[in-house]
Amino acid sequence: MTKSENIIVTKPTRTVNTTIQLTGSKSECNRALIIKALSLGLVKVDNISEAADAVKLLSVLKEEVTDQKIAAILADEEPELVANRQLQTVDIGPAGTAMRFLTAYFTLQEGEVILTGSERMKQRPIGVLVDALRELGAQINYEENEGFPPLRIAGPIEQKTGRIAIKGNISSQYITALLLIASSLPQGLELEIVGELTSKPYVEMTLAMLEQCGINHTWTDNVISIAPQQFKETNIWVEPDWSAASYWYSIAALSDEAELFLPGLTAYSKQGDSAITEIMANFGITSQFKDGGVHLSKSAKPFVNKLFDLKECPDLAQTVVVVCAALGHNVSFTGLETLKIKETDRIAALQNELAKIGVKLNEDNEVYTLDCSSKFTPEHVVFETYEDHRMAMAFAPLAILLPKIEFEDHKVVEKSYPDFWNDLEKAGFVLEVKG
Repeated sequence: MTKSENIIVTKPTRTVNTTIQLTGSKSECNRALIIKALSLGLVKVDNISEAADAVKLLSVLKEEVTDQKIAAILADEEPELVANRQLQTVDIGPAGTAMRFLTAYFTLQEGEVILTGSERMKQRPIGVLVDALRELGAQINYEENEGFPPLRIAGPIEQKTGRIAIKGNISSQYITALLLIASSLPQGLELEIVGELTSKPYVEMTLAMLEQCGINHTWTDNVISIAPQQFKETNIWVEPDWSAASYWYSIAALSDEAELFLPGLTAYSKQGDSAITEIMANFGITSQFKDGGVHLSKSAKPFVNKLFDLKECPDLAQTVVVVCAALGHNVSFTGLETLKIKETDRIAALQNELAKIGVKLNEDNEVYTLDCSSKFTPEHVVFETYEDHRMAMAFAPLAILLPKIEFEDHKVVEKSYPDFWNDLEKAGFVLEVKG
């Protein structure tokens, strides 16, 4: 993939006072789009995310649903035309959520599809999900390397069993992918989660959205059961993205004075990353929900070194780690197990980039601790992004404290927050795209 230009970021003052309208949640939107496709139009989706991942998933599903409707018409008149559908190749680029969700989705569809992605996507494991789907009866083969995309998927599934088990500490997206298709399976699904469940709020979000659309479930001990059911006609409104909001909490935490308003965010969000409100309270950030959104303000508060458990919100890890490092807090973190299989190895990426300001992130038996004893303030530092949107956005707030910072591949943020740099300018940051 060709990288975009570098961008230089500075912040003349250490104050921020503005309103930022965030795009719809990528996590909610991707779930909603799969639900909409499975419902064949009964479910409508409003406030669709502008994130590149969601835009890509929407384009794939629009084409697929159209194909399915055409196939249904042809099946009544000339069934042989349906049987002879050409092999379709779907390239979802770097969209990890789309890869997991579509792997399950395509097992329900007529015909064969090759599901592929970027070079990094071909390095991200998917074997746990494929094994589970194969156990259900799906026909999935690896086109290149065992356990990794691209995949050849032939549907529709001939279900062999209604109960399977899956490890809970790998990726909640595998579990969500299975839950999204459960009600459309002939036998439904009993899903046993083995061991501790990572990112539980994301699974709860999936089940809540399914319930909103008429799909009921039971969750007893470690088994989630969903019977075969029909979707009901409904509208899903996608809340703004709490993951994107986390960068504004970071900006507030690093500022001397901060007054920010983020419209549309609610106190009772389904998104696990809304935990940022509690985490950033440790840094003196107050969240007031009123006027149809959340108001952030900064107040002086002593920070007590502690251990942050990010098991239920791993996408906040880079944001929180960088804030603690910038403020010189030797904090420990747990719940980061899944970071090594994200867009990049986020643990290694954090270690590499924090070293540029003299901070170490040490690992000891899945506990990660910051050592800020040698922290310094470089005049100009260039941060790599590793084709990872969250690396760029987690480190960008450091412009408040460092004279000049620079990022490679500035368009990487389009994956989840395409207006990020524009919104920074609105908040008083100064940007210069090189080249």
